[in-house]
Amino acid sequence: MPADRFSTATRLKALGEQAAARVYRARPPRRNRLTGRAALLALVMCSLVVALAYPIRQYISQRSDIGDQRRKAQDAAEELDRLRDEKARWQDAAYVRQQARRHLHYVMPGETGYIVQDGSGSGTVQKGPQAAPRPWYENLWQGVDSADKR
Repeated sequence: MPADRFSTATRLKALGEQAAARVYRARPPRRNRLTGRAALLALVMCSLVVALAYPIRQYISQRSDIGDQRRKAQDAAEELDRLRDEKARWQDAAYVRQQARRHLHYVMPGETGYIVQDGSGSGTVQKGPQAAPRPWYENLWQGVDSADKR
């Protein structure tokens, strides 16, 4: 058996084991990529995202509501200015007379008032939102029919 100890196959096997031991010692030990700290960090980040999602959504929604309210307030201020201007015009007696003449067909004493329907003198029926092409009861019945179709 001492002859086996120095055989070529035994020597090659020993050299291979020594070489493999040197290679594995030189290489750092392989660690798992997902460590406990990384898993904890991922868990904390996910919980932060979940915890902050609803408040951020509410914040964005409220900012949108604030913008809508500001636009409504600006529209109301413009309407208020328009109504103040109209009120100031109605304080003028000449404007009141002009509106009475135009809309109520008032005439001053001594004047003769004339009303021209459409200006053409042809006697045709005026068309538009004021002219009704059919009786009121037909309009009512059509409204009932259209409501039944929905």
